[in-house]
Amino acid sequence: MNVAPEIRIPDLRIPRSVLRNPDFGGERDGDCQRGTLIVRHGKVSALVSEAPTGPARMVLPKLTEAHCHLDKCHSIHRLGDVGGDLMHAIEAQARDKENWTEEDLAQRAGQGLSESVAAGCVTLRSHIDWGDTHEPPLAWSVLPSLEQDGLDCQWAALTGIDQLADPDFARRVSSHVAATPGGVMGGFVLHHQSEVIRQGLLNALQQADRRGLVLDFHVDESLENLNGVEAIADAALEMEHQGPILCGHAVALMNKSQDDLARIADKLARARITVCALPTTNLYLQGRQDGTPDRRGLTRLRELAERGVQVIVGSDNVADAFCPLGQHDPMAALHLTCLAAHLDPPLARLLPMVTLDAQKSLGLSPVTVDTATVEQLLISDAKTTGALIAGQSALVPLNQHILLTPT
Repeated sequence: MNVAPEIRIPDLRIPRSVLRNPDFGGERDGDCQRGTLIVRHGKVSALVSEAPTGPARMVLPKLTEAHCHLDKCHSIHRLGDVGGDLMHAIEAQARDKENWTEEDLAQRAGQGLSESVAAGCVTLRSHIDWGDTHEPPLAWSVLPSLEQDGLDCQWAALTGIDQLADPDFARRVSSHVAATPGGVMGGFVLHHQSEVIRQGLLNALQQADRRGLVLDFHVDESLENLNGVEAIADAALEMEHQGPILCGHAVALMNKSQDDLARIADKLARARITVCALPTTNLYLQGRQDGTPDRRGLTRLRELAERGVQVIVGSDNVADAFCPLGQHDPMAALHLTCLAAHLDPPLARLLPMVTLDAQKSLGLSPVTVDTATVEQLLISDAKTTGALIAGQSALVPLNQHILLTPT
């Protein structure tokens, strides 16, 4: 895009939480800075105080989708009347895999990618079910071949922790992951003996260290009394692992006493492990009983954050056996998280959960508004961060949809 050497965009609010320097410029306006944005040679240069000329719009970095499942998405139409807990969903989705041809995968995953771009995403990580052997599944070749302009994708191999307990399996899978651009070492930690979990985690960490891979675990996706999150933290600390580790779900933390939760959270913080809340799927699957559920399928977001653990939010499943609803939209997931977890104002502080902190959790350098190019930013007509998170106004790319007038 050819832009003028200098562009002035009046009446903008920038949430302070998505600025590298919260005192970047302009005037304080609640949890935002407000002013005229100066763009020089396509890059944000300054925010200056000027008299308002109209309703202020809002600018923020493009979103990061930290956890979704493009191999499963948009399959609900052929699954019948599915419903039930996690095990029922796993069984139903496994039956559907006979339909996973190259054409089917490309169509459904392509739809998910397009929806993510439309929601304002610039980065996306999708998990891909690995299967029973060390050889990559069909989806491992189909999904990374799909192109979506402006979207940087990562692909996490979703294996079982019992599979990774086999050193040869871990070695062979990690070699395929390392050979794939954006490849991520991943595993599913649930309902296994502690020694199996420990050996699988140590093998995964060893291979990640050897090959320079980041790690992503589905863990404790249940309201039962599970301890996978603590096992991951213990293994990471034992191995002195330095790379990013993302733990998705961690719903079983709801069962922990305050003392146990404090101990686990402190380990997670020391190991620099990020926890990703996935409210859409977990609210749908967990805590099922006769009648309306009285427990929330959600991790301990507030308590973890208070003890220094980085917490983020992802969309997870969309229109598949695990969730018949859902959206490929991290901001929609953040909106639901605010409601389910009682996350209160000021709401700007939550935006890093789908922008800066989400980027860091994927091993990327975060893009703040005051260090961004116009191609890296979104603009909205939302007047407050609450309206922004609630989706009351569309998020559109700044470089495509705002009238840029040179001075």
